[in-house]
Amino acid sequence: QVQLAESGGGLVQAGGSLRLSCVGFGSIFSINSMGWYRQSPGKERELVARISRGGITNYADSVKGRFTISRDNAKNMMYLQMNSLKPEDTAIYYCYVNKALRDYWGQGTQVTVSS
Repeated sequence: QVQLAESGGGLVQAGGSLRLSCVGFGSIFSINSMGWYRQSPGKERELVARISRGGITNYADSVKGRFTISRDNAKNMMYLQMNSLKPEDTAIYYCYVNKALRDYWGQGTQVTVSS
C-alpha cells in the first residue's frame, strides 16, 4: 500500500536551502517513476524533478542547477535538495509516485521563500 508523506518544507530567505523528504512508497519494485511537483496559487501543478526506476533524472528548466532529486533505496525515501531558493519557488510541493501503473500523491508541504 502506498501512502506518501512529505516533510521538510518551511519558510526560508532567498538564497537559502531546504531539503524535502518523501516516505511511504515502499520498495521501488514496480515503481516506474517518482518525483516532485509544485503548485502556486492561481497556477497549475508543474513538474519540478523526476527520477526513473533506473535513476535517470529530469528537471524543470527553472530549477536546473539549483535542485537535486535523489533516492535512498535502502531507506525507501526520496529527497529534493533545494539550493539558491528564489521567491518564485514558493509553492506547495507534492511527492509523486507511479507504481504498478497507478499514480499516488502526497498531501504536500509548503515552501515559502521570502525576498
